[in-house]
Parts: sequence; structure tokens; C-alpha cells
Amino acid sequence: MIFASDLDQTLIYSQPLERAEELGDRIITAELIDGKVRSYMSTSSYQLLQKLMTELIFIPVTTRTMQQYNRIHLISQMLKPTYAVTSNGGNILIDGHPDLEWQASVVARVSESSDHVQDVRILLDRVLSPEWVISSSYCDELFFSHIIDRAKLPLEEITQMSAELQLMGWSTSIQGRKVYVVPQAVNKRDAVQHLKQLTGESQVVASGDSLLDRILIDFSDFSIAPRHGELFRQEQLQSTGNYLFTEESGIFATDEILKYVESVNIEQANLFVIKESS
Repeated sequence: MIFASDLDQTLIYSQPLERAEELGDRIITAELIDGKVRSYMSTSSYQLLQKLMTELIFIPVTTRTMQQYNRIHLISQMLKPTYAVTSNGGNILIDGHPDLEWQASVVARVSESSDHVQDVRILLDRVLSPEWVISSSYCDELFFSHIIDRAKLPLEEITQMSAELQLMGWSTSIQGRKVYVVPQAVNKRDAVQHLKQLTGESQVVASGDSLLDRILIDFSDFSIAPRHGELFRQEQLQSTGNYLFTEESGIFATDEILKYVESVNIEQANLFVIKESS
């Protein structure tokens, strides 16, 4: 079985200094930037994830660039999963090295199915304003990431821009203080599906908190999402009943996520044993 999981706000979390000091050894540092802690993980979650990695294939699946993923030392350098998906599915790392064939296939599919990046830039330049956009990046030569002042975000203009981008083969996702604009061919599902075929695994259990994770969650055989984030808020506005959410929100939602993964893995292993016996 594969456990494919988003990272930020699903497995790892930023915490205010006072809150981090209050939690003490209940959390463990996941990422440092210039010697300062950027994100944490629940200590109990880290221990359970270590155990699960002896029983299944853990694949981190993140919108972060390759460089940003490698910065999460707790996962990239300590847990060292064999496979990782970065750049929202645009890149696959195998033993820490980019899969160049996958990169080439993604570039080809983007070229076939989405309008050129320069055409997208024209639309973005028309809508995005320095009044509410703090910074902009073109990530891994694949997609745009904008840090914004959420309180000043002109929702009607963004909604209209998103509709135009959809017709151009690009998707828009608002996650906290970030707005992502991503080619539809660059997605987490296709990358995990590729790794599923590569590893020969038959089932996927997935977790994630954002609308960029929904395509992966919908593809998976089993899934659970934390009780916070874009996907949870969307379900509150327009419930589909398609998603299982944790009872807990915040950093300790990860404990529930991993306990769910553990229970699914045990259940499926037992079913396999029963089928073999019969």
C-alpha cells in the first residue's frame, strides 16, 4: 500500500513561538530556515510514521519546489522516503534525485493541454495588483505562486480570473496567504498514479488539506483530510459528503491521520490474508 500525503498543514505545521514553547516535547522541529524553526511535526506522529514506513510506501506529495522540500530535514533527510512528489506533481524524486523522464513527460503534457505561460502572465498582470500581492514566483518553471494580503484580496476579480484560466488549461487555488496558478497537467494525482504503476502497489491511502490535494484524494482508495484548510472550508460551504475529516484541527490532526492510515493498512493486510487462506 502507498500512503501519499501532502505536507504543509497536513503533516507539518508552523507554530507561534509561545505555542511551540507551550507544547514542548509534544512537537519536533521539521524545518529550519537560517537557523530559525519554520515548521514542526507532532512527536507522536513522527514516531508512528517511522513505524508505518516499515510496512508501506510513504510518498510525500507537496506543492513545494524541490529545493523547498529538501529544506524539510525531518522528512527529506531523516525519514528519507524513497519517493517524493514535489512541484504539485511536476517533479518526482527517487532517492533524492529528479526523475528526468517524468519531468520531460510533464513538460510535454503541459505544452499540449495548456496555453503558453506568457499568455497566462498577461492575464495575471492585468488582475494582480501590488496593493494586495506581496511577492510572486514562477516555481520550477512550472507554476505561479503569489504571496498575498488575504484581507485585501478582490474575490470577485479572482473568481473571474480563475474562470478565464480554466479555459486556458490552468487552475487557481487560494491557500491561506498564497494564490497558486498551475497548469492542469501538473497535478498530484498523475504523479502518484505513475509511482503506483512503478512500484506495483495496488492501493493508495491519501491525505491533504487543500483543493490542490482534492484530485489526489478523489483518486485514492482511502482518504482522510484534516479538519481545517481549503478542502474543509469548501465542504462547509457546499457539502458533498465525499470526504472523511479528522475530529482534531491543527498540528495534532496528524495523529488522527496516521492512526487512520495504520488502521486501513492493518485491515487491508488482514483481508489479503483471508483471501490467500481461502
